[in-house]
Amino acid sequence: MDLYEKILDCRRQNIPAVIVTAVEKTGEGPVAVGKKMLVTARGDAYGTVGGGNLEYHAREKCKELFTTRKHLHERYVLNDGKVVPGAKTLPMVCGGIVTLFYEYLGAEMSVVIFGAGHVGQALANTLRPLNVHLTVIDEREPVITRFNNADRTVHSGFAEFIDEEGIEPGAFVVICTPSHAYDYHVVNKVFEKNLNPKYMGMLCSTKKLREYLDKAYERFGKTIDLSRFYAPIGLSTGGGSPEEIAVSIAAEMLAVHHDKDVIGHMRETENGNHRYWENE
Repeated sequence: MDLYEKILDCRRQNIPAVIVTAVEKTGEGPVAVGKKMLVTARGDAYGTVGGGNLEYHAREKCKELFTTRKHLHERYVLNDGKVVPGAKTLPMVCGGIVTLFYEYLGAEMSVVIFGAGHVGQALANTLRPLNVHLTVIDEREPVITRFNNADRTVHSGFAEFIDEEGIEPGAFVVICTPSHAYDYHVVNKVFEKNLNPKYMGMLCSTKKLREYLDKAYERFGKTIDLSRFYAPIGLSTGGGSPEEIAVSIAAEMLAVHHDKDVIGHMRETENGNHRYWENE
């Protein structure tokens, strides 16, 4: 099987992968421009970008990209002790400079929904057009068997799923189970196992959030890291139907995915002065 067949095989099996290509080279080095290597999220590698420290570094860089899910250009100086602006120095003696392009192949977001009820289904429908890999878990067999628009559905207890499979780093976790007790179990499992989702949102009221936080502080202490915990989940867009809630959740997830610290617009102003809609 050649490299391109391996790429197709990864796409068919939904295995994230990175194609590493040598796109530029000056001076001496172990790789020719155009050489490629495919590295999968399972740790397999096919092809080569020259071997040695260059290839080792490339494979280590791929591990980072499976979390960030982004493309990357990097230049490398193949000369230990030599410094070139804008390039990383590798412990080699070739003397040349090589630029590698890392192309991430796979879903931009890995989303895990705990709860296949009305909100979970509406969110799956909302996310379906996006480049998202969606896993849905529910312990209610009649509910999970009729769920649509997920890449994977799992009939399992909510906390038990985390015990058995965990959650991959950088994932987006949505918690909307049929019981707040189950919701709390899921959140607690993530904290207990020191998992590292990029986003973990819980469907709840502010009253239920305070109830959970009181229990969490008692259980884990005041130093618990809540920086990736979003509750009540979703942007405050108004509307209480499952579909409207799903839109608000998807919007919040996309803002986090794109590293937005502040949500802008609702009409644009210039330092609060230009209010064009008032004809001023």
